[in-house]
Amino acid sequence: MNVITRFAPSPTGFLHMGGVRTALFSYLYAKQNNGTFALRIEDTDKARNKTEWETALIDDLSWLGLKHDTFSRQSDRIEIYSKYIQKLIINGSAYISKEIPKEEGQRHEVIRFKNPNKVVVINDLIRGEVRVDTTDLGDFVIARSFTEPVFHLAVVVDDFEMGITHVIRAEEHLSNTPRQILILEALGAPRPVYAHLPLVLAPDKSKLSKRKHGETVSLTYYRNKGYLPESIINFVALMGWNPGTDQELFSLDELIAKFKLEKVQKGGAIFNINKLNWINREYIRKLSNHSFADHIVPFIPEWLKTNDGLFIKLLPLLRKKINAFGDLAAILSQEGELGFVKDLKSYEPDILRWKKNPDFQITQRHLLAVKKLLENLGKGDWQVPKLTTSLWPYALEHGKGDVLWPLRVALTGQERSPDPFTCANLLGKEETIRRIDIACQKILTIHPTNQ
Repeated sequence: MNVITRFAPSPTGFLHMGGVRTALFSYLYAKQNNGTFALRIEDTDKARNKTEWETALIDDLSWLGLKHDTFSRQSDRIEIYSKYIQKLIINGSAYISKEIPKEEGQRHEVIRFKNPNKVVVINDLIRGEVRVDTTDLGDFVIARSFTEPVFHLAVVVDDFEMGITHVIRAEEHLSNTPRQILILEALGAPRPVYAHLPLVLAPDKSKLSKRKHGETVSLTYYRNKGYLPESIINFVALMGWNPGTDQELFSLDELIAKFKLEKVQKGGAIFNINKLNWINREYIRKLSNHSFADHIVPFIPEWLKTNDGLFIKLLPLLRKKINAFGDLAAILSQEGELGFVKDLKSYEPDILRWKKNPDFQITQRHLLAVKKLLENLGKGDWQVPKLTTSLWPYALEHGKGDVLWPLRVALTGQERSPDPFTCANLLGKEETIRRIDIACQKILTIHPTNQ
């Protein structure tokens, strides 16, 4: 069998993370069987569809690396649907139904499918055997007119004409499957293999939906936050599927080799942001220094982009601090942990004192001693290892907290920051000395007796 799968989104908004999973699983199954992955834009709902959404969908899939082999758009296929509507009417499987409009704008006639009222058995690859009595469906609408097919008819015709062998889609479409099977049978078309994926759930186990969870359900949100496409693919693959091993990091090629549709779970898959963050951090760690630098440029402030020396010094520190590149803006802001590299944050003198020895006189004495040690260093020695060896003996002798705490606060103006050796290295000798002088002056302002 030449396996052909499809991803068939409607361009009515940003690509949902559940849609990402559907696209990924359809892509993986096609590729591991040397088959074809088709992208089909289902845009017959003219009132809701927008060209910009279609463009965004295509761009999202390309960014993820899920390249389609064939492309189609339902709005380009209206004549084909009309032909099949006429065929169904001619063979007695559909009829033009005169309607009494219940609301303004409703049609006076539509085209309905003549329901044979039978039990449909679906052998789903994930859910097993599903039996549905179609009697309750009645004679359902398949078109509003000969040029306006509804979803069920267009999907069936497209799947038939495109030779789709496996329909991999979300669980909420399971209720549509009986109708579509009835239409397939009426057309004499072969039935594809169905696989209905479990729902994607929020941590509280509610359905992950735009109405309840807002923009966080969309791929665009995570792209804008600076997550890597490789980590998105890896994370989404593990939503509802388990390889049966301890391996958690997979390249796209590894997923193609190891993914098994039959191992997708029936129960809902939890969208765990902590898991996504962990995976993304692992992929960030794998980046070369050059690649990491290229990735962060769009996310850092202008003042850092124009300071090459500081930019290079910050790279290893930034890599350790972030879950995604979008975290950089907050970290480098005035209130952020690394905002001190641009400006000294205003602070009260009280936080200069080490909690175990809150004597301002001792604090000032240690700052002045550290200043003297640092002044003896040449600019060529202004590196973290040399800074550490220069100050460490004094800190050990007089208490690491008593010495290093006030130094770190003096350099950053904040209680949370990297170690003082790293801070001094980032600031440079001149700025480090200047900030120590500011700290000493703050102490003298409130305790003039310490002069």
